[in-house]
Amino acid sequence: MFKKKKKPNELENLKVQTKRKEKVKKELIDKKWIIKIILITFILSFGMSCLAEVTVPNFNLIVGLIVTLIFITIGILFDIIGVSVTTASEKVFHSMNARKVRGADIAVNFKKHSEKVSSFCCDVVGDICGVISGSTAGAIALTLSTMIDCNAFWLTLIVTAVIASLTIGGKAIGKSFAINKCNIILYEFSKLVSYFYKCK
Repeated sequence: MFKKKKKPNELENLKVQTKRKEKVKKELIDKKWIIKIILITFILSFGMSCLAEVTVPNFNLIVGLIVTLIFITIGILFDIIGVSVTTASEKVFHSMNARKVRGADIAVNFKKHSEKVSSFCCDVVGDICGVISGSTAGAIALTLSTMIDCNAFWLTLIVTAVIASLTIGGKAIGKSFAINKCNIILYEFSKLVSYFYKCK
């Protein structure tokens, strides 16, 4: 009797391919960048948290709402940029760079370091905006509670939930927009950066 040949297990094949990719990625890990981004995030978050703790409680309701909306918008915009950098086509910008189109060289540079750019835009800027939005949420709730004579605890929960919903909802809409318009967004962002930074 002949033994039946075992069919290749798809899961095992996936595991083997994943291990190969992990080995390549481990070799490409930039340890200096990881340390650098941790330090940048710590310093910026610490500084902005201190600033928020000192200034936010002194805001009136209108200013508090405006500041909150500004930082929610900044968080969403940088999330869109971060997604665009990872999904955009590098070939398009190589072609533009060959024709000396303004900002194309920066777009190529962003694409080559897409993981770092995306990490900075989505994580660092996103976290800082989240910290400030959270601080303003508490100040807004406290101001509202004194105005309408309501329980500050429940009002803080409601305001925080509304801000979180606006942030997450905005990012969800922004992600689909970023994927569909990634090349245009990266080009416009790179063009803007080109006025302040020259690619070496």
